[in-house]
Amino acid sequence: MHGTVRRGGVVVLGVLVLLAAVAASLTVGSRHIPLAEALDALLHPAPTEAALIVRELRVPRTLVGLEVGAALALAGVIMQALTRNPLAEARVLGISAGAATGVVCAIAFAGAASLASWIWFGLAGAAVAGVLVFAVAARTRDGSGPVSLALSGAAIDAGLGAVIYGILSIDAATFEQYRFWVVGSVAGRTPAMAAQVAPFLLVGLVLAVVAARGLDALALGDDVARGLGHRIQRVRLAAAVAAIVLTGAAVALAGPIAFVGLAVPHLARALVGTAHRWVLPLSALLGAALVLFADVLGRVITPPGEVPAGVVTALVGAPVLLWLVRRARVVTA
Repeated sequence: MHGTVRRGGVVVLGVLVLLAAVAASLTVGSRHIPLAEALDALLHPAPTEAALIVRELRVPRTLVGLEVGAALALAGVIMQALTRNPLAEARVLGISAGAATGVVCAIAFAGAASLASWIWFGLAGAAVAGVLVFAVAARTRDGSGPVSLALSGAAIDAGLGAVIYGILSIDAATFEQYRFWVVGSVAGRTPAMAAQVAPFLLVGLVLAVVAARGLDALALGDDVARGLGHRIQRVRLAAAVAAIVLTGAAVALAGPIAFVGLAVPHLARALVGTAHRWVLPLSALLGAALVLFADVLGRVITPPGEVPAGVVTALVGAPVLLWLVRRARVVTA
């Protein structure tokens, strides 16, 4: 009972951190807008400069940051549990490479020139790569076990990376467009684009919740999970589809944003333990807050320019990764 109350308190604290991140995202930038004025712009639209900044620029990137951060963090939790690899993230299952390949092919062969059109190609690429990884792993001796999934993902990631670099090396025009997407940013996205990926994120969230109890059992080993009555292949399939959908939608929308899926699950487990019914919601809250704070920091460190959120998370994530390596107890998935 005491542990449940403590974990509930941590989740409430996570909600407060996320609200602080949303407030910072709406108010901080090249022009500071007081919180009261930002809220008034949301509730009472007016043709003022502050209202236009809040409604046209900061609300869309806040929505995208919420979606992308929560999705990447949830996918990181699932991938680390699924592969029993504490360093697993989107690249382990080849999903980021699949989304990137879809975007590169869209630019090079379909003439797609806008973020709105790249989203669908990115989603398709991520889905194809994820299905390919799971299909290859399923045909191995341990039947889509954690080692097979990790090795298949690494192989697919390397192969698709070679395809991407091959296309970019012979097509300078594609490279010029691709480099703006690959840095990972929530800027320049629209509410319509956030709405496009929302159904995919909802599907991924539902599957993650369904697979949560099974992932707890899988952490004890396949034999124990079977003994507890779980159908491990179904659990793995649901978890893998959730990870593919969540990562594919997030990467297609904002580009690859590193370390969210790696660092946030470890932080959540350090705060509430390993039970996925607590780790999943807390990771979603902290992941969304991390991306929003990274985006806010990127707006103010090099004025009048901006540093993409993906660059900021990478700069913050490198020391976090070193800290995790030094704390072996914390990195246990």
